[in-house]
Amino acid sequence: MKVSVIFLISSLIVSVATAQTKKPVKTEPAKPATAEPDVKPQEPAKAMINPLTEHFYKKYVTALRWNDNVVAKDALYDLIIENPQNDSLIFNLAYYYYENREYASSVLVSQQLLARNPKNAAALEISAVGYEYMGVPDRSLQNYESLYLLSNNITTLYKMAFLQYDLKRFAECLTSIDILLANKDIDATKVVFNDVENKQKEYPMKVAVLNLKGLAVQEHLGDKAAAKKLYEEALAISPDFVLAKQNLAKVK
Repeated sequence: MKVSVIFLISSLIVSVATAQTKKPVKTEPAKPATAEPDVKPQEPAKAMINPLTEHFYKKYVTALRWNDNVVAKDALYDLIIENPQNDSLIFNLAYYYYENREYASSVLVSQQLLARNPKNAAALEISAVGYEYMGVPDRSLQNYESLYLLSNNITTLYKMAFLQYDLKRFAECLTSIDILLANKDIDATKVVFNDVENKQKEYPMKVAVLNLKGLAVQEHLGDKAAAKKLYEEALAISPDFVLAKQNLAKVK
């Protein structure tokens, strides 16, 4: 399990501490693993924890410490059964499946969260990525669209544009691209593609978006001259961007 032990422990402490109140209280969904917790982890108030929950929590933490993913997942299921209304626990299970490339399970678990709260941004992202890896681009796009309405995030819109192109929804793709190109953050945002030596390299997002617009204009509108100009514009920023070089060679 690659997710940070400190992160998961802190979220589980919150989960365990809140699970035993008289009125069930939903915690906010856990943040992605790359994010640091907002507060330092604290020891749970043992008086608020029933014996089974405390046992499964200790089992979970011990399994994480000893890098036993199977036992950790088993303990996480036990915690969920004891605290079925706790969204943080369920999200951690979805993230576990995602980290271990069990995308079908990650999607199914995240859908449980979305059935409770369709605006759960963390669950939408897990679901969108999971559907994409499963080769279900239309469902992936639906989740990215819902996520973008909540976050207005440039990276989410970038993913949407590529999925729209793959689905041949060219008018929507071009609209997404124009919004991206008008966003001032695009120049500072990086994406990863293979370079001429087939090694991963960071490029400005704008380069990839200009190349994608060239493809969409060429395929949807049949305008090779406009496409050529877009490829050249991309290469003016990053002369070694392989995809733009290849596409430009095809229209000459």
